[in-house]
Formats: sequence, C-alpha cells, structure tokens
Amino acid sequence: MQHNRSVPVDTVLPHIIYRDLPAAIDWLTANFAFTEHYRYGDPVSGAQLYLGRAVIMVNRTQPGFQSPAQLGYATQSLTIFLDDLEAHFERARAAGVTLVEDLHETVYGELQYAALDLDGHHWLFSRHARDLSPADWGASIATPLIPTP
Repeated sequence: MQHNRSVPVDTVLPHIIYRDLPAAIDWLTANFAFTEHYRYGDPVSGAQLYLGRAVIMVNRTQPGFQSPAQLGYATQSLTIFLDDLEAHFERARAAGVTLVEDLHETVYGELQYAALDLDGHHWLFSRHARDLSPADWGASIATPLIPTP
C-alpha cells in the first residue's frame, strides 16, 4: 500500500460540512484546539485539521449536503480521545462553547464531555478512566476485539 503523509492507514477520516468554512476553521482552532494542516480551493472548499492524532476534513456545504444547523437536527456525533481532557474542557467552557454534557465519568469507564460547534455538530471529548470489558457494564460481546500490535 502507498504511504500517505497526511493520513495513516486504517484511519477513519470524517468529513464534516460547514456553511461558512473559513469561520468554522477559525472556530475549531480557537475553541477546540484543532490545528490546521492544509486548506484548498478558492473560495476555500475544504481543509484538513488535527487534534492530537485525530484527523478530520472540513468541507463547505454544497448541493445535497447540509449542516445540523441547516437541517434543524443532529446528524452524527464525533468522539476524540485526548490525554489532557480536563484542560480541553476548561478551554471550551471558558470560550463559551455550548456544553451539552459536563465533564463526567460514564458507566463504561470514560471521562468525557459533550459540546456543540458553531454549526450544531455534536462532539464528545473523552479519556479512558477505567479499563472495563463491555460485559462489565452490561453489553453483549458479539466478536472479540482484535488487539492492536
């Protein structure tokens, strides 16, 4: 397989739609601490951002695609795992980001909080708090998880 310097193999790369892409890039970098890797198009039609090792693409709305703010309802939820979750939470709270879940520990052993961005996308920021098997909190295991090397 050909090596790609922008995105490692076996990476899920979500593409997230925004009405005002330059404003969204500014908002995501200022409020959620993303770093812009590159942008393209004139006017800007897409960009790649990263936070830690998480990578996302952000794109301008186009026919057939709308943001949650345009639709009036949520379309997905994105989770990013971070080491310094508490500092990330404090940064978002201090910036006035709309928090939909305060920082808390879940029954499945994650410390997390949830927030909405400027176009209504739902974000979860999380850190592993306890090592639990899904069976420990009531889930049924269908297939054993293949460990990463």
